[in-house]
Amino acid sequence: QVQLVESGGGLVQAGDSLRLSCATLGVPFSYFMGWFRQAPGKELEFVAGIPWRDTSTYYGDPVKGRFTISRDNAKNTVYLEMNSLQPEDTAIYYCAARAGGPHMARNEYQHWGQGTQVTVSS
Repeated sequence: QVQLVESGGGLVQAGDSLRLSCATLGVPFSYFMGWFRQAPGKELEFVAGIPWRDTSTYYGDPVKGRFTISRDNAKNTVYLEMNSLQPEDTAIYYCAARAGGPHMARNEYQHWGQGTQVTVSS
């Protein structure tokens, strides 16, 4: 059974940094991991993704150059390092896993965590 648990969210000021963690259990090595976010009144949005089996990374346009996704296979944990945070980054951030390769569509992910709130004040 796949389990995903996010942590690391909080309240920060514009320009600050924050690191989110996604602890995983039971995720096959062939899976692809993604971070999504949902701001109030907006659709769920792809943020970043990474496979377990190689070092390729994928980013949504709004976060390119500011966010970095990484993973620690030994700890079964995926991270999202967020720098230069802005109020528009305020959202609930979700970790997700899908069977197969990279994909940005939320409907392609079979497993989801509960989410962690990130709030950026101006």
